[in-house]
Amino acid sequence: MDGGNLNEAYERFHRTGPEWGENQLTNHGPMAAEVLVRRGHGAQLTGWVDAYARRLDDLPAATNPVTDLNWRTALGQRRRLADWTTYFTHQLDEAPWRDVLATWWPRLLPGIVAGTTHGVIRVGHVVRVLLVGVENPQTLTELAHGLAFWAAWSQPVPPAAAPAGVLDPLGALDALPRIPDQQGNVAARLGQLADVGAWSASVAALRPPADAEDARTRLTDLVTGATLRYLTHGHASPVLLVHTATAPNAVLHTLPALPETLWAPSLTAVWTAIAAVFAAYAPTVPLPASALPAPTNPTGSAVADVLDRAVDHGDEHVIKFTDTAAEVYTRTGDTRALDAAVHASGLIAAGR
Repeated sequence: MDGGNLNEAYERFHRTGPEWGENQLTNHGPMAAEVLVRRGHGAQLTGWVDAYARRLDDLPAATNPVTDLNWRTALGQRRRLADWTTYFTHQLDEAPWRDVLATWWPRLLPGIVAGTTHGVIRVGHVVRVLLVGVENPQTLTELAHGLAFWAAWSQPVPPAAAPAGVLDPLGALDALPRIPDQQGNVAARLGQLADVGAWSASVAALRPPADAEDARTRLTDLVTGATLRYLTHGHASPVLLVHTATAPNAVLHTLPALPETLWAPSLTAVWTAIAAVFAAYAPTVPLPASALPAPTNPTGSAVADVLDRAVDHGDEHVIKFTDTAAEVYTRTGDTRALDAAVHASGLIAAGR
């Protein structure tokens, strides 16, 4: 990856806000653009951006500068988005991006639910670009926008005990309770978790990592588990439940840019966040096998085929989830991951 037309896409998206439309849907443009280029679909990028950008709103105006002294009070203030963007742009002008990320990652982790985890996901996608050496004004500005979105939309995870149990990530996902009323917006649903008696204990049931490398392994298994559970549970909320896999995957790919002391806290934060989303949106009863897509034939072109299908589909969630699912299949050989990607393309309306 050498920047190229991804830089042009970033420049276009940096003139747009992080949400759009009456329902304030998240702008996934920079994230999907990164996937298209990394997965070898750069030739389709300009056409995809042209179609996607038509729906977006302009970047909001600045209000009051964020500073080293007042940043805590500016967390979670959406009207301060442009102020946060300016602040992080200056930070990245003055210090190496890894240093800025290491400083701000632990400050932002408590608010990882920001934009239903889109803040950390956007940061994770551009960090992947930076880690392969594409460091230029466009990628650094994209990091500033991602961090700003995370800060301005900061939302804490529902309080829960830290992992201290014996379950692996898939078992811990399966053991999660559900909120009593799976209706309403994200805030209304997550607000019910405090009254779910088993909530905190179910989060704590995950086995804690022994060290930083074990945290990476646990996070990898969490991405795998969430991808596989999308196959059987994603139908209840096809778009929201995508993020139970893509959020931990974004954290997983950011770990190499972070001090190892932050790896375990990152696992705890993202696990609690996606557990909350799963509890709020996933059904208690999985789809029967008869309702699932036909199993993927694990040929040598299986990954390329599902990625081509996602790009043809055009929806940003399908593109990002398929990217994650393809990684899971490549890592594990479990064709259910590719089945989940195919399932997502059938559940979510085509883009454009």
